Amino acid sequence: MGATKRIKTKRLTRGYDQVRADIDSSKHLAQYKKTKSKEDLPGLGRHYCVECAKWFESDYNLVAHRRGKNHKRRLRILKEEPHSQKIAEAAIGLGTDNGTRQAQPMDVMGSEMIE
Repeated sequence: MGATKRIKTKRLTRGYDQVRADIDSSKHLAQYKKTKSKEDLPGLGRHYCVECAKWFESDYNLVAHRRGKNHKRRLRILKEEPHSQKIAEAAIGLGTDNGTRQAQPMDVMGSEMIE
C-alpha cells in the first residue's frame, strides 16, 4: 500500500464562519480569547490577527503578515457573501419565483405551447 494522506491539524485555524462571528461581535472574539492562556501564546497574546485567527511574537511579524499573500487571500474570501441554505436552494431552482409566475399551458409532448 502507498503512503496515506494525513490531515494536518497542527496549523489549523478557525473557520471562516467563526472568524465572521469574531468580526461582527467583539463579545464573540473576547470569549474565544478567554479560552487561551496568555502564557502559552506567542508574544503573551498581544499581537493577534483577527481575520486569520493567529497570534504573533511581535508587532513587526504581525505587520509583515498583513502584507502577505495568505492574509490578503483570506480577506478576499471573508468579503464574499457566506453560503446559506437560501442561496443553495436558489442555485438549483427552488423557491426562486415565490408563486408569482403563472403556469403555462402545455401541449401533448410536454413542451410549452407557442401562441
